Amino acid sequence: MNLYYKLSILMGVVVVVSNYLVQFPVQLMGLNEILTYGAFSYPVTFLITDLANRAYGKAVAKKVVYVGFVIGILLTLFVSTNFEDIISIRIAIGSGVAFFVAQNLDIQIFDQLRKKSWFVAPLYSSTFGSLTDTFLFFSISFYATGIPWITLALGDLAVKLMITLVMLIPFKFLILKIRDYTDTSSSKFKV
Repeated sequence: MNLYYKLSILMGVVVVVSNYLVQFPVQLMGLNEILTYGAFSYPVTFLITDLANRAYGKAVAKKVVYVGFVIGILLTLFVSTNFEDIISIRIAIGSGVAFFVAQNLDIQIFDQLRKKSWFVAPLYSSTFGSLTDTFLFFSISFYATGIPWITLALGDLAVKLMITLVMLIPFKFLILKIRDYTDTSSSKFKV
């Protein structure tokens, strides 16, 4: 199985896991009003997008996002959506909108910064993607529900930004294992 398919499937799995985990506040040290478990898994989606962008370029990275989006949303509807609970439905909608907008923003920013030092593109694109995703997801999913969405969003964002920094380590390791799309001396990957 080539890298494209692995990244697409992994994207869908991470979206499903994150959409399920976001329903559960962290019950340790009083964090239940500022953090959900979804904050720990979701930043991996930006790593996946950035790896696809580095390996194949932005057109194929968009395909990975679209495939991941379809897999993630369809499975989320079956795994974690209770159609009798409006918040559950809003989580599915918020997740879809936030994912689609944030991942496409990540792709555009990464592509514009790809020729800078190895860490610049993934750091900036993931940071702006996380900001966008967090605001869209939490406002669509939880605005006017009585759930403390602003504090949850801020806690979620803080974890996402920390994980963005940590994700630079596997990104650096993994880009050494793949050919760079911008390397004109090597043949381009085929999907």
